[in-house]
Amino acid sequence: MPQVQLPIFPEGTTLITPELAFERREGQVVYFNGHLPVFTHGVEDLASFRLFTSQLILNGTATQGQIEKAFGVPRTTIKRGVKKYREGGPKAFFAPAPKRQGHRLTPERLSQAQALLEQGESVPAIGAQLGVLATTLHKALDAGRLRRPKKKSPTLLPAPR
Repeated sequence: MPQVQLPIFPEGTTLITPELAFERREGQVVYFNGHLPVFTHGVEDLASFRLFTSQLILNGTATQGQIEKAFGVPRTTIKRGVKKYREGGPKAFFAPAPKRQGHRLTPERLSQAQALLEQGESVPAIGAQLGVLATTLHKALDAGRLRRPKKKSPTLLPAPR
């Protein structure tokens, strides 16, 4: 007849569920099922933490409330992690964030702004004309999406006699 294993955890662990616990060791977070380690990641490795806790929830091993209580993580953060796992799988936690596309400075507006800059208009005046904040235009200038026109060097005229 099989014998039931008591949930015995190493000293210094924090319970997540009656069967699952974790412990911080030498810069690592180690998860235990009873006395057996089942997963580990670096203390600063947020992606692995979100991956593993989302797996625990989706597998039914732990609830969102248990994860929230054990780690002090807001429930909305936990829900976002679970949604990310459902939609993109484990690789979604390690993929770089998609590059955002601005909706104010469209390519058409950028070309209009560049033309106005070439005509000598000021950044605030261009912003007012295009319906874009001046700070948005300054960011585009700093990022190199817009270029200030080169100032024409003054012509040297001979001094009057």
